[in-house]
Amino acid sequence: MRTMAYLVPVLLLAACSQPASPPEPAADAPPPMTGATPAEAAASTTPDAVAAPRAAAEHAKDAAATPADVSSPVEPAADDARARIETLLGDAAQYEKVFNAFKTAVVAGDRPAVVEEVRFPLNISGGKKITGPGEFQRNYEKIITPAVVKAVSAQEFGTVFVNQQGVMIGDGQVWLNGQCLDKACTRTEVKVITIQ
Repeated sequence: MRTMAYLVPVLLLAACSQPASPPEPAADAPPPMTGATPAEAAASTTPDAVAAPRAAAEHAKDAAATPADVSSPVEPAADDARARIETLLGDAAQYEKVFNAFKTAVVAGDRPAVVEEVRFPLNISGGKKITGPGEFQRNYEKIITPAVVKAVSAQEFGTVFVNQQGVMIGDGQVWLNGQCLDKACTRTEVKVITIQ
């Protein structure tokens, strides 16, 4: 008896899922077209009859391809860079001050002001080091190349990349980092440590 109660809904579902037979054509309906070539079939359809389904299909495709909630990208705020610096490196105000002084000096071509923001020995491209201000001045054009000037002038402090190694300008053309001035590292000095 229990099996029978189970089979009744299953049989009803099976009966409902059977495809319906096509309706019989009306007695006064024209006979279906047979043997028509694709050109004849195309000629017999109106442009509106073709365009409407095509437009509906294209609209459905566009709607499926476009997410319902499209968010525009958000520029990182300067506070984000400061927060990352504070978390990873220390005093963000000190980094910002050196960043601004270095950028101003590089853009202006003020060699003595650029030197003031550099820590020696300075890492340069090719794994080489510049040992002091005199050597830096003699090799200024090789170190502060047009690519470095472009990267520095285009960089805004709010969009700098920050990690444990320091603050990066451009695509790594310049790096700033702090150095402890006492054993407890309660005082630090931020300078440019790499130009490449």
